Amino acid sequence: MQNLATDLLVTLAYGVVGVALMGIGYALVDLATPGRLNHLIWHERNRNAALLLASNLAGVGVIVVAAIAASEDDFVLGLVGSAAYGVLGLVIMAAAFMLLDMATPGRLGELLVDPEPHPAVWVSAVVHLATGAIIAAAIS
Repeated sequence: MQNLATDLLVTLAYGVVGVALMGIGYALVDLATPGRLNHLIWHERNRNAALLLASNLAGVGVIVVAAIAASEDDFVLGLVGSAAYGVLGLVIMAAAFMLLDMATPGRLGELLVDPEPHPAVWVSAVVHLATGAIIAAAIS
């Protein structure tokens, strides 16, 4: 029973770190988006904003999973690694978003508020996912 309790607490700690990192990811996407992301997604049902946010959250999740898997049952290393790699991943995702924005015509953030689906948002979403996968591969 003690192992179950310990395992549950470890899982809770990893879950808290993962959710906190996704919260930071949400805030970063919200900063990149003109207007309020909450309003765009839940009230205006904007697919562009939802796709970019979902890809960011998935990218962060991939990084956290890789950090946990690479921790080799060292709880402290896994928890610190998850937080550190997650923050690094968010920084790199934000930098990749800014580089993509500079390399393309117009402002990528403005495309997110467009009610019509835009192909550039798919490109940006793949950049988030690929960045998460690259960092995850570097961890393991």
